[in-house]
Amino acid sequence: MSTTFYKKPFDFRRLFSNQPLETCDAGISISQHIELIIFSRFGEHRFNPAFGCEVWELDFELIVNESMWEDKMSQSIKRSVRAQEKRLYNVDAFIRIEDVEKVFPLRRMTEIKKKVEVTVTGKLNATGENYTFVTALFLSPLSSE
Repeated sequence: MSTTFYKKPFDFRRLFSNQPLETCDAGISISQHIELIIFSRFGEHRFNPAFGCEVWELDFELIVNESMWEDKMSQSIKRSVRAQEKRLYNVDAFIRIEDVEKVFPLRRMTEIKKKVEVTVTGKLNATGENYTFVTALFLSPLSSE
């Protein structure tokens, strides 16, 4: 049985002009779904209050111990992806934090943000192939003059 996966964001102009929506393969569809899980807060979607992850709660948490924070974040993402993305098994998540500094010379200001690199790995249920998803988030805007 063939399943059709749609590319996001939807181009509703195509739909209203009686053209089919753009499709994508299963890997891209899974990546889009994981991205949606990571960028959603628990309770944000009325159809499923358990959809999302703790990224938004952890964003404002003071990072005293980076390794503990990374572990807490990776556990949250792993739990959420395992619960919400049924096309994968053997799911694992890895987090790496680094400070990124951006200098604005004209305003004599430096902005420091936390860059969080998220890697999710697993295997596709349909084929057993390895699957990897990587994205980066920027947290905690900190500015100095």
